[in-house]
Amino acid sequence: MPEAFEMASIDAWAARYEHLLFDQHPHGVLLITINRPETGNAVNPRLHVELAQIWREVDADPTVTVAVITGAGATFCSGGELGTFGQDDNPASASVDESMFEMSALVDNMISCRKPIVSAVNGLAMASGLAVALSADISVVGASAKLNDGHLRGGMAAGDHAALLWPLYMSLAKVRYYLLTGETLTGHEAERLGLVSVCVPDDQVLARALGVAARIATNAQYATRWTKKALNTWVRQQAPIFELSTALQMLTLHGTDMRSAMSALADGRKVQFPSVQP
Repeated sequence: MPEAFEMASIDAWAARYEHLLFDQHPHGVLLITINRPETGNAVNPRLHVELAQIWREVDADPTVTVAVITGAGATFCSGGELGTFGQDDNPASASVDESMFEMSALVDNMISCRKPIVSAVNGLAMASGLAVALSADISVVGASAKLNDGHLRGGMAAGDHAALLWPLYMSLAKVRYYLLTGETLTGHEAERLGLVSVCVPDDQVLARALGVAARIATNAQYATRWTKKALNTWVRQQAPIFELSTALQMLTLHGTDMRSAMSALADGRKVQFPSVQP
């Protein structure tokens, strides 16, 4: 069996993963914490790979029944770190190919993982962070959490999960509104629209997520896993939409609008997109 799929203890995982923390709870519940609180748990290239890879290891480890993922500190995950993506001017290159693969793998591996995944969403969840939050089988969010796909704000097409998952979770009319305007949803609003599973007071998010995970962990395990597999057939049927949106996001990731947005955000200026006519 390849090294990436070997059954691993938490200590072994901790030695290999730089930005994820692991904590074992009763009944095989594994708590995974995104741990870059000094950056709002922003995703750099290393963390992006880790967020894709960990689900294959969770799937392969017989000691894990359910995984819970949350963010350290006040933020779940603020999305891609400024200045770490979209640096290659050539849209047909090894770095772009790798970026597109990892973008797809993050969502694909969460959906394909046989073990149920619960997200405990505290504070802000944006872009790739929101992809992790909503690709989980059950999402528990705080009432004042802020959810935003984030890509439009950065001059990019909504690609890594939103075009795939949002229309399955809530009406297409609402999806169009939030993705085309780039408006932010609170946890309360996201629950009302059906985008997330459960909304609770902010200080109860992790406890509720762990409670949900413990309940799932004591159910019949094969029945639970196969129910997840059957339900995710709805998601797999949308694969062509996912592939198209991912490709379109990669095109915009290397465009002038995206570069202008990243420069303005880094300098604290209002974004002026070159594609916007005066």
